[in-house]
Amino acid sequence: TSATLTLLGGSVAALVVWKWLGRKMIQKKMEEAWRTRDEGMKKMAKAVQQFREQVPSVQTDAILSLPLLELTGRLREGSLSPRTVLYTYLEKVSALEVTQQTNCLRHFIPECEEQLQEIERHKEKGLLYGIPVSIKDHISHKGHLATCGLVQCLGTLMEEDSILVKVLKRQGAIPFAMTNVPQSLFSYDCSNPIFGQTLNPFNPQKSPGGSSGGEGALIAGGGSILGIGSDIGGSIRLPSSFCGLCGLKPTAERLRWVLGLPFQPCSWSSLAEGAKYWEIPGAVGPMARDVDSLALCMKALLCQEMFQLDPTVPPIPFSEEVYSSSSPLRVGYYDTDGYFPLPPCMRRAVKETRRALQAAGHQLVPFSPPRVPYVMTELFLKTFFADGGRAWLDVFTGDIVDPGLKPQVNSCKMPRLVKKLLALLLKPLQFLFLLKLNVAMISTCRSVKEMWNHHHQIQVYRSQFITRWKELQLDVVLCPVLGPAFTTGYPGKLLTAISSTMLYNVLNFPAGVIPVSTVTEADEEELKLYQGCCDDPWDRTLKQAVSGAVGLPVAVQCVALPWQEELCLRFMKEVETLSRDQ
Repeated sequence: TSATLTLLGGSVAALVVWKWLGRKMIQKKMEEAWRTRDEGMKKMAKAVQQFREQVPSVQTDAILSLPLLELTGRLREGSLSPRTVLYTYLEKVSALEVTQQTNCLRHFIPECEEQLQEIERHKEKGLLYGIPVSIKDHISHKGHLATCGLVQCLGTLMEEDSILVKVLKRQGAIPFAMTNVPQSLFSYDCSNPIFGQTLNPFNPQKSPGGSSGGEGALIAGGGSILGIGSDIGGSIRLPSSFCGLCGLKPTAERLRWVLGLPFQPCSWSSLAEGAKYWEIPGAVGPMARDVDSLALCMKALLCQEMFQLDPTVPPIPFSEEVYSSSSPLRVGYYDTDGYFPLPPCMRRAVKETRRALQAAGHQLVPFSPPRVPYVMTELFLKTFFADGGRAWLDVFTGDIVDPGLKPQVNSCKMPRLVKKLLALLLKPLQFLFLLKLNVAMISTCRSVKEMWNHHHQIQVYRSQFITRWKELQLDVVLCPVLGPAFTTGYPGKLLTAISSTMLYNVLNFPAGVIPVSTVTEADEEELKLYQGCCDDPWDRTLKQAVSGAVGLPVAVQCVALPWQEELCLRFMKEVETLSRDQ
């Protein structure tokens, strides 16, 4: 017996030591990542200082205030040089004005100086000639990490630029910074254990949204004029809403961002967002300060280079004719999806925009998206957690779980029997509980046949939605988007609040977000009366998440049918013009 106890005690001690060594290894990797980032920032600051000594008379504020279209014009005519523009933006970032306030930068890309020299050598000037561009953490750039906020991804440098980065460079753009993301990308906050929490540039108590939150904070803070994000549930549109930017989620297959294979060295980078092999595919798209910038970026990316590098991308160039059209539109609209009622200010934004569109001569038609609760639980979440969340849990092996993800991680860790019992017990209360709890992860596909049936259900829903759209003869749809910016930490408590954006990932429709207003004192007073659907704990949590937002951006969402990005952007441009007039 004593020998057994001794052996048991030795095993426990060995386990404790093993766990301690694992923690130390994680800490060492994280410290190395911090050191690399800090060294990169110092190099950036030094390069900026050298440029300033050579060219002391740069009008920084004047350059930073130029819209993208005007900036490209100045660069192409030669009245501004790519070098001056690049170092002006680098100075904005390296002066810590943006990064210190928001912690949005994951890494500076020192190779931007090589790209600068490359475009200066060529006479041919692409559509993005000399434009500094920021890219989301997991979009591969040669010689850099694609971390997804995971320690397991810290050891492998990308061997090649992603297709998207190659095309950007071919068009004369200069990728200069990689931005922070939430751990595993499966969150609409922006925090991970390696690089920490990114904050909203308008209010440090608020989140910039996610998962393209670093992009949102950097662009809104003035540190970048054009960024590239990705979106599988709202990851471009939610940061755009929270940070007062314009953002476009295209039809998933319209652009390509990964390498030639579905899996990169850190495979979660491809699995989590953007891989075209899922029933609900992710999309990559632009984020900027105005709609014209999004249109120019799409025009630049939809070029022969993109079509040659990936023959699976349909060779459909950007249609300037559709984008610049001024014919009246038939616009469907709704201010609630019948699933997760949004705060009063977001519904107000839709109503005011509807009235402005009507006054401008467009035809407005009430539209109701069908069965959104069913879509949220049976189609969207079941797609991601078809295996009970096991694949997702695997990415946290040997890692520290970010606090914002713990509710979802703990839900997935529940034994299968417990999940089944909970599903059975909660079924009678489905609308109140199952829809809002992360217990939606309980619902799994238990066989290949069930998985095929699930895929079929998604296709059937898409067909039904398009049929309703066509019956009303709609061109586009105006609808709400989640906002205003949540207080940090709250997105993890309200995973299912993203129904407004998630719907158009399931449908694979192009959808964009455009700021049209700001939160007023009257909105804040009305919020006090907000009861949501049932005045239950989740509704009260939403009220807490968005309170204290006076002055923060308020946005709407614009949607078109698949492959009609130009029409979506044209509609966004109309909304932008009307909101600025107001």
